[in-house]
Amino acid sequence: MDVTVDGERLRADIEQNAEFGALDVEEGRGRTVLAGTDANRRAREFFVSRLEDAGLDVRVDAVGNVVGRLTPPSADPDAAPVAAGSHLDSVPAGGIFDGPLGVYGALEAVRAMQDAGVEPTRPVEVVSFTEEEGQRFADGLLGSSVATGRRPVEEALALEDADGVSLDTALDEIGFRGEGRVDAREWDAWVELHVEQSTRLESAGVPVGVVTDITGITHCHVTVEGEADHAGATPMADRTDALAAASEVVLDVERAARDAADRTGTAVGTVGSLDVTPNATNVVPGRVELGVDVRDVDYGTMNEVVDRTRDALDRVVAERGVETSFERPFDVEPVAMDERVRAASHEAAATAGLDAPDLHSGAAHDTMHVGRCTDVGMLFARSRDGVSHNPKEWTDWDDCAAAVRVLAGTLARLSR
Repeated sequence: MDVTVDGERLRADIEQNAEFGALDVEEGRGRTVLAGTDANRRAREFFVSRLEDAGLDVRVDAVGNVVGRLTPPSADPDAAPVAAGSHLDSVPAGGIFDGPLGVYGALEAVRAMQDAGVEPTRPVEVVSFTEEEGQRFADGLLGSSVATGRRPVEEALALEDADGVSLDTALDEIGFRGEGRVDAREWDAWVELHVEQSTRLESAGVPVGVVTDITGITHCHVTVEGEADHAGATPMADRTDALAAASEVVLDVERAARDAADRTGTAVGTVGSLDVTPNATNVVPGRVELGVDVRDVDYGTMNEVVDRTRDALDRVVAERGVETSFERPFDVEPVAMDERVRAASHEAAATAGLDAPDLHSGAAHDTMHVGRCTDVGMLFARSRDGVSHNPKEWTDWDDCAAAVRVLAGTLARLSR
């Protein structure tokens, strides 16, 4: 069950995909591929052509999710398929591996299985989800949210970008507004390969790891209302400084996350955005909006950090006379990878003579949604310096091939 992959064929696909939305950068290789743009159209068209070249049947659903299906004579066409893939979109000025390695890794895994004469007893599907990165129409994981039933098709198509263009219109303009809905509940299992976006595999000196859990993510929107006043004429004792109060909240979020991390080793908390009004040097700030990001593989720990954020707001209200508001508009619980899929990945790595340690994911992935519908697993490929969402993002080609070799072995096991 050790399936050898064609590293050069994999590299050629990823390098060709890197040309769509390519940027002229001083270091590395960058691309900007937002959902529904011309660069996205070209990336999708090339992907479809490569699926068809490999003999897969291609379908596109209503929100642009692309699926290639292999049903060899050995497979029961009515059996629940095993699926693998990722996404083709990017963040602005992103790298060339985040997403495409998972998409073309899945395709190469299927081609390698064909070359090796593997006879799956169930179909195998290669998937590219629409807008995982959430840079134009949604907060992220858009295509997988529809495929898993968490977001209705009509709601997704009605989403609009900053210019008022709907997803429906954008997909129609690039020719990828399909029909129906990919249903992840029909899959027997799902596997996603992704670059690690951290340095644990690099520190361990190994090319591939098996994911145990994907962190949960909460986004909180906080507002602190004070009173804008003249910076020179307003005595210190008479001020209601919204930014000073917000600064205490920022430090309390950090303190709460550090305390949680001391216990779990995986919790993080970040205030990543501040919007200060009127944002003038000679005016006491009257209003501050904060964006808070809390993550951990333990949902209870996430809630503890959020509760301490609320406590911090109550304290600045009492001590500083400000008013505050709090919203929690985005909340995704952690997802554990399935033991069956993880076991298949560890067996595939061992057969290939590779050490594949267990590690968790601190970033969101489409697998978070799919994991609520069927058995899921993830593999990470070693990333140089852990850099991601950046043109300097890099995974050595040999490491790409090694990770896809484990993916192919995993799919070969699960599909039989």
